[in-house]
Amino acid sequence: MEFFVSGPNTGNLIVTAFLIGALLVLSSRAKMLDKKGANAAAILGLVVGGLGHWTWLLILLGFLLCSHKATKWKFDEKTALGLCESSDGHRGWTNVVANGAIPGLVCIFAYLSEDYDAIIWMFGAAVAVATADTFASEIGCLDTRVRMITTFKPCERGENGGFSPNGQLAAAAGSVVVALLTFSAWGLTQTSSSFQEGMPIFLVLTLIGWLGCQVDSYLGALFENRGYLTKGGVNGLAILSGVLLMWFYLGSPL
Repeated sequence: MEFFVSGPNTGNLIVTAFLIGALLVLSSRAKMLDKKGANAAAILGLVVGGLGHWTWLLILLGFLLCSHKATKWKFDEKTALGLCESSDGHRGWTNVVANGAIPGLVCIFAYLSEDYDAIIWMFGAAVAVATADTFASEIGCLDTRVRMITTFKPCERGENGGFSPNGQLAAAAGSVVVALLTFSAWGLTQTSSSFQEGMPIFLVLTLIGWLGCQVDSYLGALFENRGYLTKGGVNGLAILSGVLLMWFYLGSPL
């Protein structure tokens, strides 16, 4: 069976099914997602793994695991300050859709175009932005040195558009993690490129993930604070910006 060939083939689907099962078990035990969130994640996983590749699904699972750890980091302290979205740290289906809809669409484009070697980087860019933003929010929210990204004036912790030194470092770390996962997945599945050709894209992907986090902050300050966009809408547009940046860098492969 062709375990390292992208697209809907027997080997790929078998590994994808196994990973989705592992996701559901792990999510239930660690309380990463509520029931609807887990169901949404399973559907997204089928799209990502089935139409893309199971290594792409590992990138997404890496985002889920790292984001859960970031959410649980100093959770009691964040709860006391009112900076947590749920009482136990789990995520719902709306969060899954906000962070996973664009990556899912990228996988559909990859299947239709059959250009997996290039589009995996666009997929990685989408996940990198989501991870960078989550890390910045969950880790940076406890930094008291918060400023509004549009004015650079001090603002309250947790306010949309606020950024802090720790948050910026956390965003960079999250982007690096996803870039490494994407580079590894690309190395296992690419068909014609060399290792040296992937290194510059890896570096660009790391930068794009961090830049996408800044886009999220600007959109939050300019539109979410004024009621023009929801948190999910801001997340989706920021993730889309990451995909488009990588698309332009690669020379518009679609």
